[in-house]
Amino acid sequence: MQDFFQQIASQFAQTTWLEWLGTLTGFLCVYLAARQHIWNWPISIISVSSYAILFYGTRLYGDAVLQFYFLCTAVYGWYYWLKRKEEKKKPIVKASKLELLLSILAVLLLTGILGYFLDSQTNSDVPYIDAFCTAMSFVAQFLMTRKVLQNWLLWVFVDICYIPLYIHKELMLTAVLYFVFTIIAWNGYRDWRKTYQNFA
Repeated sequence: MQDFFQQIASQFAQTTWLEWLGTLTGFLCVYLAARQHIWNWPISIISVSSYAILFYGTRLYGDAVLQFYFLCTAVYGWYYWLKRKEEKKKPIVKASKLELLLSILAVLLLTGILGYFLDSQTNSDVPYIDAFCTAMSFVAQFLMTRKVLQNWLLWVFVDICYIPLYIHKELMLTAVLYFVFTIIAWNGYRDWRKTYQNFA
């Protein structure tokens, strides 16, 4: 047990400034998103840029590519949230059962395609796990840009999946961040559901 804690302390001591930057801005942008604050989008641009470099260096290629997708959705989300606010539309929507089924199918399809690519074309040691987490994040992020309530439930699930992956990759600070993300995502779901019910 002592060796385990020494290993954790050692990993924290070796954390790079890039991981610290990605972690701190990542925490801030997810917290602001849960509070429906539009500044989550520009702050997320800093976070995803940091993590794109970090993940590429640790051979999490699916996650590295995902950061570029996050970058594009940050720009789109920023625009969409501004437009929705100006048009005074219902702030949060709820996905139908069909839309949720299509989301699950999209995750499975993306996992298969990306996992096969990572397994056959890269030196990733976790191709299908990386692919699954990437696919789930891909769909959850799109739902967030559209202010769909259930995006937070997907984030809770995928954040839990990411924790052991980042521990395996010796990204201990990022693993801790994703534990915190899980809590924020659950609170985000509760807050967004309350807002949805008030408008309903």
